Amino acid sequence: MWMLFAEAGIALFLLIFIVWWTMYSGQKPAQPPAQKPLPPKDDEAA
Repeated sequence: MWMLFAEAGIALFLLIFIVWWTMYSGQKPAQPPAQKPLPPKDDEAA
């Protein structure tokens, strides 16, 4: 009986590990996304 629990535990661990690995192993962006320039302030336009 303990063999069934051990096998089920290992299978559950592998399932969680595979899901975690695929969620967080994607490519990282090479550079952060460019920010939009801020609009000029009203007092600087005059």
